[in-house]
Amino acid sequence: MCQECGCSLPKEGHQRPGHHHSHHHNHDTHAHHETLHANPQLNDPKTITLITKILDANDREAAHIRDHFDQDGILAVNLMSSPGSGKTTLLEKLAELGLFRFAVVEGDLETSRDAERLQAKGVAAHQITTGSACHLDAFMVHEALHHLDLTGVEILFVENVGNLVCPASYDVGCHLNVVLVSVPEGEDKIEKYPVMFKVADLVLITKTDLLPYIDFDPKRAVAELRKLNPRADVLHVSAHDQATIRAVADYLLMKKQLRG
Repeated sequence: MCQECGCSLPKEGHQRPGHHHSHHHNHDTHAHHETLHANPQLNDPKTITLITKILDANDREAAHIRDHFDQDGILAVNLMSSPGSGKTTLLEKLAELGLFRFAVVEGDLETSRDAERLQAKGVAAHQITTGSACHLDAFMVHEALHHLDLTGVEILFVENVGNLVCPASYDVGCHLNVVLVSVPEGEDKIEKYPVMFKVADLVLITKTDLLPYIDFDPKRAVAELRKLNPRADVLHVSAHDQATIRAVADYLLMKKQLRG
């Protein structure tokens, strides 16, 4: 599992691959602190110092990536969720809608299936296979960007590894955090995995076409979200309802326009 979140501790001197940059990124460390203290074994000062250094290096790299996106006028979106919530399907449907040009950095432990699905839709996509790491980090994303032609790209999606825990604590250079929670998962996932939903700018309740068949209360889900994160926007999405996909596209285009 993740080497930095405490599942398995890194050796002294461990660094992520990539180029380190010296400029400072003023990043909110709230999620980092939650990560450090979520595991009761992380009480050793050396361990906390090491993990903090890794997170700080990641934040500097993320700031560097974001600067490039800003210069190129690209809106970067971090898609996060548990496995099977519909991240790749959402991207396929956005590609079919064709309202903007986008590229995707795909993250999975193994296989390149999701990248291949998107490439079949004409989307530029590069697959990162993390092996045992349960999230992407800024260094992985930076390396992946070298394999994508971003000419004319309006939005860059980072489809993070399916996991409702670790990805929330890693800035990957994006402007927006979009978190999906699907109807089959149950509305209790928001309360059970608060760190993920606290960092969300937009929450997508997906697979809403299954509402007649599954015990899921959308009002309760939104109420639980509001307790954790009053500022997050919410959209209801079904892959079988193009109007809901259009609403997601319109939201993202609005956010891009606001960034200039």
